[in-house]
Parts: sequence; C-alpha cells; structure tokens
Amino acid sequence: MHVREKEFNNLKIHTQYSICEGAIKIDELANYCKVNKIKAIGLADSYNLCGALEFAEKISKVGTQPIIGTQINVIKDNHIGKVTLYATSELGYKNLTKLSSKSYLNNRNLSDPYCELEDLILNNEDLILLTGNYNNFFGKLFYANKMKLFEKLIEKLKLSFQDRFYIEIQRHGEDQERNYENYLLKISSLFDLPIIAAQEVFYIDQSMAEAHDALICIGEKQFIDDKNRFRYNNEHYLKKSDEIQKLYKDIPEALKNNYNFPLRFNFKPKKSKPILPSISSKNDISPEEELKNQAKLGLENRINNFILKKKKQTSESEVKKIYEDRLYHELNIINSMDYSSYFLIVSDYIRWAKKKSIPVGPGRGSGAGSLVAYCLDITDLDPIEFDLIFERFLNPDRISMPDFDIDFCEEQRDKVFEYLKFKYKDGVAHIITFGKLKARMALRDVGRILGLSYGHVDKICKMIPFDPSRPLTLKESIDREPRFKEEIKNNNKVEKLINLSLKLEGLNRNMATHAAGVVIAGNKLAEQFPLYVDQSSNLILPSTQYDMYSSENAGLVKFDLLGLKTLTVINKTLKRIKLKNIDLDITKINLEDKNVYSLLSTGETIGLFQLESTGMREAIKQMKPNKFDDIIALVALYRPGPMSNIPIYNDCKNGSKTPDYIHPTLEKILKPTHGIIIYQEQVMQIAQTLAGFTAGEADILRRAMGKKKKAELDKQKERFISGAIRNGISKEVANFVFTKIEPFAQYGFNKSHAAAYALIAYQTAYLKTFFKEDFIAATMSTELTNTSKLREFVEELKRLNIEIIRPSINHSFSDFRTEKNKIYYGLGAIKNVGFEAVSNIVKEREKNGKFKSLVDFINRIDAKDVNKLQLEGLVKSGVFDEFETDRKMLIDSIPKMIQKIKSVNEDKQSNQTSLFSENSNVENNFDLIKSNKWSKKELLSEEFKSLGFYISDHPLNEYREVFDQLKISSFKEFLLNNESEALVAGTVMSIQEKKSAKGTPFAIVKFSDNKGEFELFLFSEILVQNRDKIKESESFVLTLHKDKFDSTISQRRINVRKILSIENMLNKPYPKVTIELSENYDINELKNLLKNKGSTEINLIIHNKNKKIYYNLQNSRKFDFNHLKAIKSKEYVKKITV
Repeated sequence: MHVREKEFNNLKIHTQYSICEGAIKIDELANYCKVNKIKAIGLADSYNLCGALEFAEKISKVGTQPIIGTQINVIKDNHIGKVTLYATSELGYKNLTKLSSKSYLNNRNLSDPYCELEDLILNNEDLILLTGNYNNFFGKLFYANKMKLFEKLIEKLKLSFQDRFYIEIQRHGEDQERNYENYLLKISSLFDLPIIAAQEVFYIDQSMAEAHDALICIGEKQFIDDKNRFRYNNEHYLKKSDEIQKLYKDIPEALKNNYNFPLRFNFKPKKSKPILPSISSKNDISPEEELKNQAKLGLENRINNFILKKKKQTSESEVKKIYEDRLYHELNIINSMDYSSYFLIVSDYIRWAKKKSIPVGPGRGSGAGSLVAYCLDITDLDPIEFDLIFERFLNPDRISMPDFDIDFCEEQRDKVFEYLKFKYKDGVAHIITFGKLKARMALRDVGRILGLSYGHVDKICKMIPFDPSRPLTLKESIDREPRFKEEIKNNNKVEKLINLSLKLEGLNRNMATHAAGVVIAGNKLAEQFPLYVDQSSNLILPSTQYDMYSSENAGLVKFDLLGLKTLTVINKTLKRIKLKNIDLDITKINLEDKNVYSLLSTGETIGLFQLESTGMREAIKQMKPNKFDDIIALVALYRPGPMSNIPIYNDCKNGSKTPDYIHPTLEKILKPTHGIIIYQEQVMQIAQTLAGFTAGEADILRRAMGKKKKAELDKQKERFISGAIRNGISKEVANFVFTKIEPFAQYGFNKSHAAAYALIAYQTAYLKTFFKEDFIAATMSTELTNTSKLREFVEELKRLNIEIIRPSINHSFSDFRTEKNKIYYGLGAIKNVGFEAVSNIVKEREKNGKFKSLVDFINRIDAKDVNKLQLEGLVKSGVFDEFETDRKMLIDSIPKMIQKIKSVNEDKQSNQTSLFSENSNVENNFDLIKSNKWSKKELLSEEFKSLGFYISDHPLNEYREVFDQLKISSFKEFLLNNESEALVAGTVMSIQEKKSAKGTPFAIVKFSDNKGEFELFLFSEILVQNRDKIKESESFVLTLHKDKFDSTISQRRINVRKILSIENMLNKPYPKVTIELSENYDINELKNLLKNKGSTEINLIIHNKNKKIYYNLQNSRKFDFNHLKAIKSKEYVKKITV
C-alpha cells in the first residue's frame, strides 16, 4: 500500500484533442491505465476542454481517478503563452469552462485563443495553477529576459491562488529546461511557493516519437528536414513511476507534491439529464399548458383546411373525435416526459421560417409520426392519414431522447440561425466536429512535410479506394493493393511516408463545426459548457467544445437544422414559374396526378429527389407506381437488404403473384405493402395486434430485433408468444409469426421518414412533369460546381429534346435560364470562373448593353472580375466564339488582354480617358497574338477541361465514317441488337476505382458517345492492364460481350473484353483501300499523298462519264486514318472504302 501511495501522477496528458500536438486516443489511454493499474491521471489539453467529459467517463470506468485541467493562453504586456489550470470542484470546473470559452469568444479575430491575466485572477476559485514548461507563458518571459515582469506576476498570482499555485518542474532532458529550472527553484524559494514534478506527455509509447514530430510539423506547416524548426526530443512518452522517481530524486519535495496532488480533487464532470431553456409565454403559463393550447388551435386549423377536404365521406364529428383522441394521447406522453419545451422551441423557429418564406421540409425521421408536430406546423404530414405511430418517436421507455431533424432551404438556413441567436442570445451554439487524419489525408499531410512531390503523393493516395460507404484503413489498403509494395521497394521516402501515416492515422487533424446541429440551453451557455469559435468559418454562432456524444452526455439537447438542396431547387422553380404568372402552392398539389405517375413509370427520373440513381430508375420502371404509397414503399425498400423485396412487391402489385400475409389477422396491416413488412411501424402494429403489446412495448420489441441482442430478443420473444396465446393464437403460430417478422425488423425502415421524403420526391416529379425546363434549369443552377451532375442533366436535356444554348458572353447568364424548349447554359458553371465574377460581368451587360466585340468587352469589364484562370475558362468553353472562333489565339492573348483591362481601368480611375468621348478609337488598338490553331481534338479536350463534358461537338464525330466501315457501333445500338459481341467506341468522362469485398480492384467508368453516356465496370484483370492509359477525355474502342438473354432480367450484363486506344486502332495501316475519284482528279497531288511505301493495297476507281476505270497500284503504300482524312477532304474524291 505504501508503494502505491508513492506512485508518480502524470498530470500533463495531451490527448488527440490537443490538435496536431497530442497523439493519445482516450480509449488507448484508458486501456493503459487499466493494464498498469494507474491510480490517478491528469488531462491538460492545449486550448480546450473538448475531451474533458470523455476523459472523465472512460478513465474513471477503469478505476483511475481523472483530474481535469486544460492549458489556456494568457496575455500580459503583449507576451502570450500557456498556463495550466485544474478544477478541484464543480465550481472550479465552472470557472475553467468560463475561462476556456472566454479565450475564444473575446478574441474572434485572432488565430490563437487567449485570456487576460486578470481573467484568471477574477475566476480563480477552486482552480489550481501550474506555471508550465520553458515553452509556456512564464518560460517565454524567462527566455525574453523579462525577470521583473515574471516576478511581479508570480507575486500577483500567489495573492489570488494562495496555496493553489505551484512552480512546475519538468525534466525531459531538453537543453532549455536546465537554465529555466535553476531560475524556478530560486523563484520557489523567494516567494515560498511549492514545486511540483510534472512531465509533458504527448504519446503513450516512445516508439511514437518520430510520428509525433511529424504531427507537430503538420500542425506548424513545416518540413520535417527544416533545421531551424522547434523540436521536442523523444522523452515525451508515458513513463513508468520508477523512471520518474529516478529523474527527480534530488528534489523530493517536487515528487511529494506530485504524489499528494490527486488528494486535492473531489470532482469529475458527470453525465446530466437533458437541459432545456424555460419557455415563458405572454400569460406566464407553463410550457405544458402552452403546448396544449397551441396544439388545439393547430388541430382546428388542420381539420378545417386540410383533413376534412380529404375525408369527405366521414362526418365532421367522427373526424374530430379520431384526431382529438390521438392529440390528447400524444400530449399526455409529451408532458409526462418533460418534452413540451422541446416541441415549442422547434415549432417557434419553423413558424418563423415559414412566415419569412424560407422553405421548410415536410418532416424527417420518426418525428413525422406525431400529430402534435403536425398541428404545430413542425411537419406537413398527417400521421393518421399515413398510418404513422407516435410511439416510434417518443415513448416513456426510450433510453435516449429523440430529436426533430428539420430540413431547410440550403441557401436561407443561415437566417434561421440568426433568428435563434436573436431569440436565445448567448444560450445557443453549434456542435464541434473533428476532422480526422484518415488514410488519404494522413498520406497527403505526411507527404507534404517529407517534401515529396504533390503528384507522387496524389498517385499513392489514389491507390486507396474512395468509398465513403465502406472506407478502408491505410493498413487494409496496403494489404489489398500490390502497388503499395512496389512504391515502397522503389523509394525509401515512400516507406517512411507509409510508416508515419500508419501511426498517425485516425488522430484528430483539425476542429470544425457541425453546421446543421445546434444546442439551446438557457442563458450564459459559455459558463455552463466550454465553447469554441471556428476562425475559418463565418458562422453566426459559436460551437460547443464537446462533440455530439459528449454534448448529449452533458445534457445538451440537439436541434438539427439541415440544409436540403432539393428545397432550394423547388423554391427556385416556383419563383421561375411565378414570373410566368403561375402561382403554385406546392403543399396543395394533387398527390394522385396520373401524369406524374406516367413520368415516374418511364424510369426517366433524373433530378428527382431520392429517385434518380441508376438502380432506383430501374426499380421504379419495373414497379410502375400509380399511387403515393408506392413511392413511400420504394424510398423505404431501396437499400441494401430490403432491396431484394422490390421484385416481390412489384409482382404482387401487378397481380402476377399472390401476397403472403403470414397470418389472417395481419392482412389489414400488410395489405398496403402487398404482404411485405417494409416499415418498422408495421412490426410495431403486428406486436400490438397479435400479442397485445402497447405502442411503447412494441417499440422496444422493434429495437430489440434491430439490435439482434440474443438475451433481449429471447425475452421479447417469450413476451410476444405469451401475449399471442392470450389473444387466442396457438404457440406454434405465434412462434412462426415471430420468426417470420424478425428478419424484416432488422432492416425495416422508418415509415415517417420514408413518407416525408416521398412527398418531396413527388413534388419534384410534379414540377418536372409540368414545368420541365424551369425545374431542370433551377436544379442545374444549384449544382454549378458539380460537373458530374451537370453532365447528367445535359444528357437529360438531349433526351427531352430541349435545346442547350452554348455558353455565350452575350446570351448566357451566371445561372441557367430558360425559354420554351431552350436552356441557356450558366456561365457560373464554367470551371475556375466563379459565380460572383460572372454575375458582375452579366450586370455590366444588362446595364450597358451587349458586348459588341472582344475589345468592347476589354474596355467595359472591371479588372477585379477577371484573372488568367477565369479568362482561360471562358475562352475554352467558347463564350467568345461569336467574336473570335480561334480559341487558341485568344488563350495566347490572355496576358495581353489582362494588361489592357488593367490599363483601361487605371485610365478610368485617373480620368485620363473620357467615358463619353465620341472620337475614342479603342476598337482598333488591340491585336490578338497569332498562333497555331487548335486541332478539333485539342479544342474539344480544352472544352472538356472547362466544362467537364462536350457541348459544341463530340470527339468521336470525326471518326463517324470510319466507324461505319469498321463496324464500330454506339453503345445504344449494341444494347438493342442481337449480337453477343461488338466493337463500341467511347470517350472517358469519369473513373471511380473501388475495391470489392474480397479486396480485388475494380472501376466504374463512365463513357460517352454520340448517342449519350453509358457506364461500364472494369474488373481486376482488365483494369490492371489498362489503368495507366484510361484518362478522362481520352477515347477508346472497346470489345464488349453481352450475356445471353434472360427474360427475368431487364438488362443483360455487359463485360469489357478488350480496350484499345482509338489513336492506336485508327492509326494502324489498313490492309486494303479502294479510292473512287471523279474525272477532275489531281494525279500529282494524289501521288504526293501516297508517296510513302507501306503495307496497304491501294485500288483506284476513276469515274469517267458513264464508265468506271479500275487501277491497282503496283506497290503497297502507307495508308492509315490520317491519310484517309487528308485524301477524303479533296473535292475530287467521291468515296473511300477500307
């Protein structure tokens, strides 16, 4: 026991929350404490308390005493540096929280957070202060030779902190420590202050030292080989107690104070129940009464304006009874769970948003199952109409409290945050998130500090498949990808890159903000919870220093205000059609419109919310939906697992299969979904109907089935069977039903969420059906930077026979505009141009008329709106084609153009040129630089770089005739014909490489030809053979093979057998060529074109009046695609057959 008491306490642990400084994960630290039976350990992260709650919870769980502290920057007389503070009690933690929050909130314009030294003195109660190391505040004063200030501040702090102030001694064997320690011992004696031994710990094991050094370089943005940078030595690991005791044996007082330090603490941050601000009404009534009053008024409004109009066959009194009974049932549960304030807060900001014409989604998640939410305008779905269950959202048996996820128009959501700031003052904040050093990020960061070239590191990074749904760790990627081993073998620096990245992977890289989530909790949030300000963003609100998990544990209630782009699209479409004097209320459209279902049944659902993926389009085409319930079902079914039920649903719906209702009593529940359990609510209804469960009990059963915990499942099964027996169902049948519903429950979907999102999906389908140009233009205008999306829509416009007006400086706008059967391409969608810059250019054109020439453009444009990259983007996309079609000449003249624009701007500013001068001769004083014109291929390649696809022409068009002769077909033709194998030409639009479950590589490549785009899978062997040559905008001839026809599969599987570069294929000499000439042929010119010997047999046919004269050239000549193009361009050549 005596030995344990003399255990050294590591008080200065830097976890990964000390961003780019600490390399300790709390889980690993907790495990270390457990294995080594550590008595106490202290947290001292730099600049934050982000890990405080997690640290306290996980460290105490393994039997170790957590000591909570942080290092805060203080400033005095322009000297800034860290001191370490620890909270000994709840009051101390409140002061620590206040100081940590203050360091960010009061210094929004500085990169480093800090407090004034006076702030420490004013908030010192129950805080212990340590002076820190040579690199902290007092150490910096010492090395700046500010001894007077040093001693003055020590004296001042001693007066405030009294016996809670320690002189800290550190020994890591670093040169700077020795001189500083001698001075500290002198200060301790001079001011009678206790000394304490402490070690700055950044990593658990010494083997992490080199990787930690790399982490510091990442944070400081320095090269690892920089000799002038600051370095820690390799002694900052978690040393054993006996190692430390040897280090400090000459100053036993420092050790003794360290041993006794934990005895000063009787506090750790704990979990808390949810904290909500008190909602006071005008009449000072309780939140429960207020909720009841608002819900009753809201129900009256919903019944009169919506419900009765749909239920014309039911009497008003009957409708009112059904809805009022449900309303009071929900209110009782809400009030009993103290959740009234939550409903009132959400309702308040949604009603405010709707009043300000900010689009709000109809609902999301299980909250859409609440009638109270419907009455308070939180949702726009009638839960009784759609058979939604309130207890799926809220019931007394829920462990964690639910929240409403609300969708807002993406472009106007910030206005709602401004309102929350105005309403709740300092009581509202966002939630912090942490960017991690994931596999690719770790490689990029480490590669940069090692000085490896960007291109090389990028190549290595791309060996890690990008698949957000199944991300691979670096170790997994290395094990699966042989190219890593090749790189390591060829380059020692790559080996170092990999080793360091493996050690750093998973650590926190930076702080950011969960922009959608906010917490609202009373006044002075900064005094109750530590807050952070994200300097890199322009967010209105601060953030909690706790992440989502810790915020919930601390009792903060999260409100999700999500930005949904589709609401922005709908809003923009409605504004566009309003300009045509059509006032459409999207909330009142007919949900049973046959035209909408006709569109959906074609599977042409590009742009429709939730329904536009390739697989979904195929599924909806097979389903042929004809009612709103079909869309709800499809949204719920189209996920891994339940997706296999889509064919069964379709067969039962279309009458080719009889539904299986499992048991006669369940027919009513399962009839709407043709015998398939699609929704979690159905599982709950089955438990209620068959086994007599309450709605709350049924929700527990649903969760038990979803989590697959055997003990809980067995308990629920027994309860289900006994309940069913009481209802007159035999044990065998009950057991059979339970076994049948269990698999469905595991992946059953939340119907409330599916219904809400199906409604948005239907609204987009409605707009596309009746206002297709406006809807597509609005969608494209919200996707200006998403090239792949824009490309999809361009293809869709071609399919719909809507003309796309190419980018033009005089006819296009910054966004996409429409006329009947026309869409003008948006200049803001051109790469590197920038929406603001083109908006200013368009404003100038609208104000002062169209640009008459390139010189007119130069003379009128503001220099701040154009730079080299922007002009290159405009030129490559063809916006100046109406002035000059030679894009290469324009590109080469850009530096000169920029110089001229600046010169004109400077002249205007200095008034050297009169803007109204009639004799101005500016149109003649700018000459373009002459250059070699781009070939068709070069022009299209540059156009692709600026737009991401081709708009003026297609690269394959110049080969059309040769394709006919070589029997190279389009992909569409190959799909429709009966050939099992064919040659198909395609230009690569995008490549996405992935790994299969077994670890073999494959790629999804999007190709384009004259008829449209098509997607092909390249599997391992073909991919490895062709990986280096398959690049975007390159064209290939593919040998494709089609599986045999199977009537049960709508589309036959296509395999890529061979890939050949189009250049290689077409530049191969042809074995035999026949050239037909008219009688005015030029034999000398022809002789010159065919002068080179080769392997092609040349036949000539000369048309002379009504006769044909046949010649065969004695010697074989060189003849490839380039010869074909050159000879075919001659007027006297009638035909060439290869």
